[in-house]
Amino acid sequence: MRSKFPEWLRPAAPKRPQLASLGGELAAAGVHTVCQSARCPNLGECFGRGTATFMILGNACTRDCRFCAVNHGRPSAPDPGEPRRIAEAAKRLGLRFVVITSVTRDDLADGGAAHFAVTIAAVRDLLPGARVEILVPDLGGNPDAIRTALQARPDVFGHNLETVPRLYPEVRPQAGYRRSLEVLRLAGESAADMITKSGLMVGLGEDGEEVLSVMRDLREVGVSRLTIGQYLQPTRGHAAVAEYVTPEVFASYARHARHLGFARVMSAPLVRSSYYAEQFAQG
Repeated sequence: MRSKFPEWLRPAAPKRPQLASLGGELAAAGVHTVCQSARCPNLGECFGRGTATFMILGNACTRDCRFCAVNHGRPSAPDPGEPRRIAEAAKRLGLRFVVITSVTRDDLADGGAAHFAVTIAAVRDLLPGARVEILVPDLGGNPDAIRTALQARPDVFGHNLETVPRLYPEVRPQAGYRRSLEVLRLAGESAADMITKSGLMVGLGEDGEEVLSVMRDLREVGVSRLTIGQYLQPTRGHAAVAEYVTPEVFASYARHARHLGFARVMSAPLVRSSYYAEQFAQG
């Protein structure tokens, strides 16, 4: 693991009173956030603003991707009380835009899609005016599971490709690039009025042309929102950083994405898929 980050990779200093307060409140509510579980570098900034991305279906993932800090292991059965707890936490935080993601649950026939739908319904019940974004795993590429999640009518449907197809065997060995593209295609075709969104990490050993090729693939399946951020190695046991991509290259990726027709693109070293999600979903 590299010991020294370049200057452009220094996150905002955490606001420790807010960080402790919100972290304690979420723990007391019995909910998980991907902000904490995935060791997001923007944790201090986002908690300081009173925002968080909820993570459902427990805190143990059935996959063991080489880039991800979320725990890998045998998960528990879905908790029927979790959707209501998520909704109550969102209400206490005063959120008007609620982002919900999950661990991957290959042990479930629908990949957890029904639990997403119930959680969306619970949020809408307690926060009728709130908009909801879901960031789903690939749900096994199951069209019925994708439709189940969409029946709850999220405002934004996100699924991250994460990296270029050449690196999937090394970085996402249990996933499939074409499967993930198909998830996004099915989502876009099933709900034409819904925003579809995806995200990439760079700095894993890809080259610029591979990134542009992924952008073209995403546009071909109708994705209109794209985030691109720097991969950071969460522990020594994870994939190593191959390169710290400069802000100038991120700006170049953003220009290419806009030229390809993405309605919105956020491309910078510390960008993550749910970073300023409410603003990103506008327009």
